[in-house]
Amino acid sequence: MVSDHLCFTRDGERSSFDLLPIPYSEELLAHVAARVDRVQELLGRRLSLENVSSYVRFADSTLSEMEFLAELSRRTGCGVLLDANNAFVSAHNHGGDAWASLAPLAPAMVTQYHFAGHSVADGFLLDTHDQPVRGEVFALLARAWAAFGHKPFVLERDDEAALPPLLAELAAATELLA
Repeated sequence: MVSDHLCFTRDGERSSFDLLPIPYSEELLAHVAARVDRVQELLGRRLSLENVSSYVRFADSTLSEMEFLAELSRRTGCGVLLDANNAFVSAHNHGGDAWASLAPLAPAMVTQYHFAGHSVADGFLLDTHDQPVRGEVFALLARAWAAFGHKPFVLERDDEAALPPLLAELAAATELLA
């Protein structure tokens, strides 16, 4: 499987060193779709794009992130790598419902699941991958698993990655999804 995040990290010469959400508009959808088609043609395989955590929205966005990803999948045949933690973090930060945000997706679009932990700072959730997975993220993952089908899943951890707690989280996810 070949995957990447649907985001940008540079603006000209400046690098954010973070995965920034794009403006979700029809204009950018056409732009991204042409590039996804090209990448899939070059690779000779389906590309999957992952939703990112967001902390701000572009004023000119006319679609939600999941509407954008679903339409991109319809136009190009690309897959959606559904990150349950990113969906939860974004929904919380924007005052939405994480499960409701996934409504535009269809089972055939989802190719894999990711889940992770996050940190809290000043009321915002930050996708840090350095905390245990919260129950709400496990619950969202379980609902997605039931709705979109049994696909491979990955527990992500970038820091505080002692093996025994990671194995316990992985066992909890495996039991939950069994």
